[in-house]
Amino acid sequence: MTSFLTPARPWHRPLVVCAFLMLSLVPAAGVGLVVDDRTLLDESVWVKPLKFGFAFALYAATLAWLLTKLSRGRRLGWWVGTVFALASIIEVAAITVQAARGTISHFNANQNDPVTLALVPILTYGVMIILIAQLIIAIVVLIQRTGGPALNRAIRAGLGLATFGMLVPIYWMVAEIHPRTVTDANGEPVQMYQGHGIGDPDGHGMPLTGWSVTGGDFRVPHFFALHGIQVLLLLTAALAVLAGRHAWLRDEKVRARLVGTAALGYSGLVAIVTWQAGRGQSLIHPDMATLTAAGAVLLVTATATTWVIVTAKRAITAPIPAGQPAVP
Repeated sequence: MTSFLTPARPWHRPLVVCAFLMLSLVPAAGVGLVVDDRTLLDESVWVKPLKFGFAFALYAATLAWLLTKLSRGRRLGWWVGTVFALASIIEVAAITVQAARGTISHFNANQNDPVTLALVPILTYGVMIILIAQLIIAIVVLIQRTGGPALNRAIRAGLGLATFGMLVPIYWMVAEIHPRTVTDANGEPVQMYQGHGIGDPDGHGMPLTGWSVTGGDFRVPHFFALHGIQVLLLLTAALAVLAGRHAWLRDEKVRARLVGTAALGYSGLVAIVTWQAGRGQSLIHPDMATLTAAGAVLLVTATATTWVIVTAKRAITAPIPAGQPAVP
């Protein structure tokens, strides 16, 4: 557990700076939510900076820690992590500028606003740079062992999920073309060429998340997939702590199997919400097909988890062959 929390080398400094800046944006945007009553597409202009600040703070901090685990490709990892940090800072800064101006950031096709014309390429290509950096980091991590079996499994499954989560926005950028005109917070018409909603391009969002309640929304699988790595790393840390109290958890292979079943179930969840969004269905209005699929994933995950636990406990209580040391 100590090696899990305390890496041998300092955390990646540019990513730590990125995480700090993003985290600082969260309370600033929170103040904006309270004192600024302007709205974009039925939500506060400050909701998007708040969400992006929180998400990037969490993910940049995760990468800053993860890059300390590299035993090979450290220099490449450092440079790519730096590119990820800079691209993320610029991307979120552009989002925040547009929010402060009371207008749309992504998907804005307004040709009459010079600031928007300057920022849209940054917002568009910034996503591609972040994705490419993520792919390179994932490859560098996958070609080496970064810890014990449980931690390795959490990192690899989590990076796979996060990479998928970053691919989802690329998909809807090229597949969901819905030209239309909306009104920004200043009462000005804005041409848009896409939206987050499926079936209802702008939708009517849930509080804070803004996810559509009137149609599908690819921001749902984007969110769940992107933050799967944090869920799996927290689970790995929790199992390591519990191993001190439960003898059947002290075998690293048992903890790795539990992390694997959790990764299987979480991947199933991501697959379901992606399928649900693609069918134009809101997260909070699942049909019978969605509920049946969710039930199947839950059943498989629970069965696999139960099997791992029962098998591990039986191994602890089984008679110990003569000459073989007992588990402490």
